[in-house]
Amino acid sequence: MATMCLEWLVGWSGSLDRLRGVIGTGVQSVRDCDVAALGTVAFLLALFVWYCYHVGREQPRRPYGTVNALLQGSAGGHGQPNGYIGGRSPECARWARGEGLDQKLYHHLQEYAKRYSWSGMGRIHKAIREQSRYRSSRPAIQRPEVFFLPDLPTAPYFSREAQKHDVELLERNAQTIAGEFEALYQAFSSGSLPQGWKVHSTPSGEWLTFSLVRQGTCLPRNCRRCPRTYRLLGSLRTCLGNNIFGNACLSVLTPGTVIAEHYGPTNIRLRCHLGLKTPSNCELVVGGEPQCWAEGRCLLFDDSFLHTAFHGGPPEEGPRAVFMVDLWHPNVAAAERQALDFIFAPGR
Repeated sequence: MATMCLEWLVGWSGSLDRLRGVIGTGVQSVRDCDVAALGTVAFLLALFVWYCYHVGREQPRRPYGTVNALLQGSAGGHGQPNGYIGGRSPECARWARGEGLDQKLYHHLQEYAKRYSWSGMGRIHKAIREQSRYRSSRPAIQRPEVFFLPDLPTAPYFSREAQKHDVELLERNAQTIAGEFEALYQAFSSGSLPQGWKVHSTPSGEWLTFSLVRQGTCLPRNCRRCPRTYRLLGSLRTCLGNNIFGNACLSVLTPGTVIAEHYGPTNIRLRCHLGLKTPSNCELVVGGEPQCWAEGRCLLFDDSFLHTAFHGGPPEEGPRAVFMVDLWHPNVAAAERQALDFIFAPGR
């Protein structure tokens, strides 16, 4: 033990001698006005200051709620399936969309870039940085309530070619989906709201939905009741099912129903309606342009435009029913889709 202590003291003494030599050399360099040594010291000091500043900037300045909480707030289960909240009450955080949400999104983007890459993130970075300006300056005809991605082609309706594979797949399976819808809708004959269905607030009539995916979250109990329709979702190439902007549901309007005009939450998606039951005098109006549904056919539209729907047909023709699924906007690149799924993942 004594030997080890002696060796340690000798080693420590040697280290002190070396340190003393370095300090002495530094002092002598200053005395001799060694410009190279002074420059090196100044550079290292500047590098240390820059590092401290950079690390400090990347830390969130204060804790924020989750993105879901900021979007939904106290409205919770009263949200419409497209992310629209019927009432704009002051206590609903959905309408407090400013700095808190923007900084939360930027923090998630930084987290994604550190884990993966900044490559291809230019447009998303620009979107988050300028989000407040976009929300205040967008024309009234198209005003996404939560997130606007710039430089995407905009139009109220899109042609079938925009997502040709998925449109054709849905249309080939229209009878299968309609069959599962009919089996579910028969339960309404009891007079009460069957399990799994949801009623949404409307000025008149009834708007009901049966969701398989709601805001990026699968509902297993409902999916088990529509197994073939649910399996079909897995075959879609552009189904937006992994973030809070993704939904898939059966949507029903009873005769006399009017859905109030509203905006969807984002322009990164196209909403697809596959007609299952389409009585007369039923219309979808997007950006002021009316369109009618057709049984077995898909209708693609950008629901970040101001839109409404109504069923003005006679009661004897029954409800209007569509299968609604959210697809990626065709001009959102693959790298951007991956990043947006990360940033807007359910529960973040």
